[in-house]
Amino acid sequence: MFPDLTRDDVFRIETRRLWLRWPMARDAEAVSRLAGDPAVAEMTARIPTPLPLHEAERFVIRARATNTAGEGLIMALCRRGAPANLIGVISVENRPSEPEPHLGYWLGRSFWGEGLMTEAASAIVDATFAYAGGRTLASAAIIRNTGSRRVLEKCGFRLTGEAAPVFEARGGAVPSYTFRLDRAAWLDRRGTVVGGPSL
Repeated sequence: MFPDLTRDDVFRIETRRLWLRWPMARDAEAVSRLAGDPAVAEMTARIPTPLPLHEAERFVIRARATNTAGEGLIMALCRRGAPANLIGVISVENRPSEPEPHLGYWLGRSFWGEGLMTEAASAIVDATFAYAGGRTLASAAIIRNTGSRRVLEKCGFRLTGEAAPVFEARGGAVPSYTFRLDRAAWLDRRGTVVGGPSL
């Protein structure tokens, strides 16, 4: 799905305030602590709380393998002034149960409310459509997670419906909104004429 450009662990995306880089072994402790926080984990589909360190280490290994194979792009979020310190994770991956690549993310609780996830999501959406030639992206937000819904809407995603998928980490069915963004809408948001030079 992703080209050679993204398959090297020196690849990064820089935004005004953030670095998005490959996860590294040293990130596992921060993943365990920040993602395992109940306030964070309970707003996601798959993250258990608490999140044991060995599970966080397994996540880092899987993320690096996914990136190496070009099957997705799983990136650590860091402030530009502290690129070694992970504060969240964002990803675009193919999921076996879904026909379109899926955008997922989480951010440590102490970093909420600054617009950082919108900044990161916008950057990885651009990378997916520009570098990977993506045609569509799907995402979802638990209905009570209004912050996540705002992130998606600010990035141009359109609400497509409601679902109640069963999430093992949440102990059953979780009412969620589903979202979708296609290439034409992404180009339109960038002020690019559909049918013009492709990115």
